[in-house]
Amino acid sequence: MKTFTTDGAFTDNYKLTIGSIIPRPIAVISTRNPDGSNNLAPFSFFTSVSSKPMIIAFCPMIRTATGDFKDTVKNILREKEFVVNFCTEENYEKVNLASTELPFCEDEFEFAGLTPLDSHLVKAKRMKESPIHFECIFRDMLCYGTEPGAGSLITGEVKLIHVNDEIVDDKKINSTLFKAVGRGAGNDWFKTDSKFELARLMKAQIQK
Repeated sequence: MKTFTTDGAFTDNYKLTIGSIIPRPIAVISTRNPDGSNNLAPFSFFTSVSSKPMIIAFCPMIRTATGDFKDTVKNILREKEFVVNFCTEENYEKVNLASTELPFCEDEFEFAGLTPLDSHLVKAKRMKESPIHFECIFRDMLCYGTEPGAGSLITGEVKLIHVNDEIVDDKKINSTLFKAVGRGAGNDWFKTDSKFELARLMKAQIQK
């Protein structure tokens, strides 16, 4: 077994991180630019934090090219809201296009051929091609540095959830029909079309 320290180049830590923590779900975050145009960007450092209040978190890193916050972060700090969309087998190629670093205020929806939908509570648009949408209000942000490679943790409180009728039954989402796609290391992506069931050894379970 090889052992690595974490005090070297951030790129070494990054490669070991994204190769170890797999597969990672993808939050496709939509926000509103200062001129009212749309911004859309995928983030694979993404997880759930709490169920009531319903809190989700994602972790954007400082841009390695400029040492600045990404446009998504700037928009969230200004607008105090965002939408989480999801990456699936039907939309992953367009989601990948949305990761292109475009000039500020250039619309990633339009660039990637994705369709913006009005949200109910927030100004940021939802992504029609996603079968699930979380409308979120910004809660807080923790920053862990200012150098390239440093990350931040942004949390949002989910205020509204939209789910396509065909993948949900009694608030239970059918993962087979959802067809979520996750990220791995480098150019690796994961489908979730191979699953198995195993009973957990807990006295009570919310969902079985």
